[in-house]
Amino acid sequence: MSTSRDHSHPPHGEPGTHAHGNRENPWAGQGAVLLDIGGDIGALVVQMPAEMLDVEVEIRPVEGEARAPGHHPHVAVVARRVRNGTVPSLVYPELSTGTYELYEKGTDRVELTARVEGGLVTRATWPAPTPADACGAPSAGPAGGA
Repeated sequence: MSTSRDHSHPPHGEPGTHAHGNRENPWAGQGAVLLDIGGDIGALVVQMPAEMLDVEVEIRPVEGEARAPGHHPHVAVVARRVRNGTVPSLVYPELSTGTYELYEKGTDRVELTARVEGGLVTRATWPAPTPADACGAPSAGPAGGA
């Protein structure tokens, strides 16, 4: 015998409701991030400009098959809690050792290049907005060393 359950809730957008908005995970950034690093697996944390909250950023390796056009892993910029408030950031919790390019989803303009080492957390800062004719992309290395 089956039973039915009522899944009624207040209209979207009211306090206490769950969201079905544009974001893939509306609860992202509301808790700690688990980093499963070690061996040849590292992580990348990127501090972002506040005006980029909710923007999705894709990542791809500089070399190899995964560089080919198509779907690449992406995360949204979220305000993560820190001791004295929040910091807009990206977290890629599990990346193989290598050099990666980051760019806004839907574009192909590389904004940041970062080197990730296994067993380490690489920290980087997204570049401040620059004129369209600016050249080059900043680089980042593992935290605590280059």
